Amino acid sequence: MPQQLTYPGVYIEEIPSGVRTISGVATSIAAFIGWAKKGPIDKAQRILSWQDFERHFAGLDARSYLGYSVYNFFANGGRDAYVIRLVSDDAGKASVNIDTKFTLTAMNPGEWGNHYGFRTLVRSDDETKFRLQVLFFNKVNDPDSSGVVVESFENLSMDMNDKRYVVRVIEEDSTIINASRIEGATNEPPANTVEPIPRLTGGDDGTVLEPNTGDFENKLKSDTGGVNLLKRVDLFNLLCVPGETTPTELSLLQKFCRDHRAFLIADCAMSDKYDDLKEDDGLNSALTGDNAINAAFYFPWLKMPDPLQENRPRDVPPCGFIAGIYSRTDANRGVFKAPAGIDASLTGVLKVKEILTDEENGVLNPKAINCIRNFPVYGTVVWGARTLRGNDQIGSEWKYIPVRRTALFIEESLFRGTKWVVFEPNDEPLWAQIRLNVGAFMHSLFRQGAFQGTTPRDAYFVKCDKETTTQNDIDRGIVNILVGFAPLKPAEFVVIKIQQMAGEIQT
Repeated sequence: MPQQLTYPGVYIEEIPSGVRTISGVATSIAAFIGWAKKGPIDKAQRILSWQDFERHFAGLDARSYLGYSVYNFFANGGRDAYVIRLVSDDAGKASVNIDTKFTLTAMNPGEWGNHYGFRTLVRSDDETKFRLQVLFFNKVNDPDSSGVVVESFENLSMDMNDKRYVVRVIEEDSTIINASRIEGATNEPPANTVEPIPRLTGGDDGTVLEPNTGDFENKLKSDTGGVNLLKRVDLFNLLCVPGETTPTELSLLQKFCRDHRAFLIADCAMSDKYDDLKEDDGLNSALTGDNAINAAFYFPWLKMPDPLQENRPRDVPPCGFIAGIYSRTDANRGVFKAPAGIDASLTGVLKVKEILTDEENGVLNPKAINCIRNFPVYGTVVWGARTLRGNDQIGSEWKYIPVRRTALFIEESLFRGTKWVVFEPNDEPLWAQIRLNVGAFMHSLFRQGAFQGTTPRDAYFVKCDKETTTQNDIDRGIVNILVGFAPLKPAEFVVIKIQQMAGEIQT
């Protein structure tokens, strides 16, 4: 706003440059969905390391592929993930009543809650206040097992008007239990705890939900849980449901990913063999519809040393390994580099479940089946980079994974980076600002080598003017921005031509 000019002198005004930096979004935040024996069931829990998964979800469990896939994600370069825990309806929360005053309940279902107990102690100098300690026991139903204090809450009160009201303090500060007042409870504190330490009971893992079963899939697509919990997440890029191979369910996941500008990493079935996939188109038609541009399919399963079985080989789905490779490739080279090749070697693999020859790979690759191969020098590597629309007969422009993921990256970055445009005056000054800012973002990608072409004109364009935005669009409050780019496509086939040089012929 110009200053009001009242006195003779010099006035200084700062004029905005019109530059609004558009930052590229993260490209390899993974989301994993599956059964676990511990963890929240009402939200997607963010984890930044394998240790985070162990703390929130109790680590590996031989009954589920989830832990193994998350472990392999971080082992192969993954850095950031969300985990959604699915549990059956018959899973139960551990709980205990404290002196008819209030009830302590484990935060989420599972047998894990039975490992906790509590101790209360009334203050000697103030009989209205007490201490509550939560203890962890290694053994369940063993009165001789000694407990370790894991949480302690001081100066608690039963008075609901007190700032240290026990229910409110535990709800806000505990990471293990919730509390609720028992109807009719007085404001007197609970009696001091006497040995043996009271334990929480009733925690039950319930039925283990296995992929490709009705109960698992119903929870997976629940309106209030499962994959729909990701709607509350700010950003995720990769989706893995370890071991889930039902075509109709994968088709739904593909659509979910397309709606949220994410990418599905689909597992083959553990029983899949080369002979099964080589027939006809190789893949169920439910997997290769229009939404398949946001998904890729990998074959075969892998064998890894199982820490729960003295490192004996265990068959695991490939999605966790592959998601880690995506993350590692994005960090080292960029989203425009195919997550495949000799640099995409898998860590923690003993061997592939089925060894493929070059000829067999050559049959599956044109069918959009990305193979995992084992080579003598390079070990186990990802040897395919096609989306599920990458079948040669389809001829899709989104045939290759890096091309599609680069587009998703640009879309998400511009979606977030152009929100300042909303409600701005829709005329040439605004269009010029848009061209400036979007052009600067695209040029930064060009300098990183994300596009084809030796000059910016060959690599990308940004158009926003009276041709893209007509007067009718202006009247309706619309501004149209057209962004184009020349994608880099992987050198999938290398042809070396060798010719023998003929000696000079005397004539």
